[in-house]
Amino acid sequence: MRATAVILLVVCLLDFGHAWNCKEIKFKNLRQIDAGIGQVVATDTSQIPYYLVGDELIRLPGALSHITVGPAGIWGVNEAYAIYKYVAGNWVQAAGLLKQVDAGGDPFIVGATMNDGPFCLRSGATVGYKGPDSPLPWTGLTGLVKYYSCGPFICWAVSKDDDIFIMNLKPDCQNGGWTQIGGKLSMIEVASDGSVFGATSNGDVYTRDGITASKPEGTGWTQIPMYLKIKHVTYDLGRLWAISTSGVTMLCTN
Repeated sequence: MRATAVILLVVCLLDFGHAWNCKEIKFKNLRQIDAGIGQVVATDTSQIPYYLVGDELIRLPGALSHITVGPAGIWGVNEAYAIYKYVAGNWVQAAGLLKQVDAGGDPFIVGATMNDGPFCLRSGATVGYKGPDSPLPWTGLTGLVKYYSCGPFICWAVSKDDDIFIMNLKPDCQNGGWTQIGGKLSMIEVASDGSVFGATSNGDVYTRDGITASKPEGTGWTQIPMYLKIKHVTYDLGRLWAISTSGVTMLCTN
């Protein structure tokens, strides 16, 4: 029996005694997935965007290379780096150019340009954005990051060298700069509850331990063993979504 025809069940033991139960699900060839505030969105290798309804991915209009959902709504970027917000069933283009965007802030958004420049759009401009007549005061931030994600406590990012950084970013985009955190990750995602997950360039998955409102940087990294090499992860409401380098999507619970 071919391995691709088998539903995988993987029990991943963590150092605090809990187990992740991971199974292969039917979504194939996803490029990227994002979960937040009880919603899930994704894009596939053909740049088709989707929204999860029940157990089905429902196709959205347009073509996107990256999509995100969070308190600021649903946003995405295409292969030409154009930025869009999903408004009343349609994509409305926003000013600016980004290769990656994240709507996990409360409710600001952040992103990285094609040259790894980090940007922030303050909360007052995100939720109310309806189209070209809405103001978009993007704020450029210091440093260079290739992937950038925010949650209720702080923001996390990784550089082209896979170094990890955190930033205390306010809803008005005021901040205290970057602080490096030990470890190496190629991508990183912050959940709606502040949990942090990431994948390395070798396909390993890690979660950050000890995160609280008073210690948002956490205490250390714990690897989550996976049956497959993983290129992208996201987490929300107790469910960890993982996309393998071979195009298999895993759903893990603990």
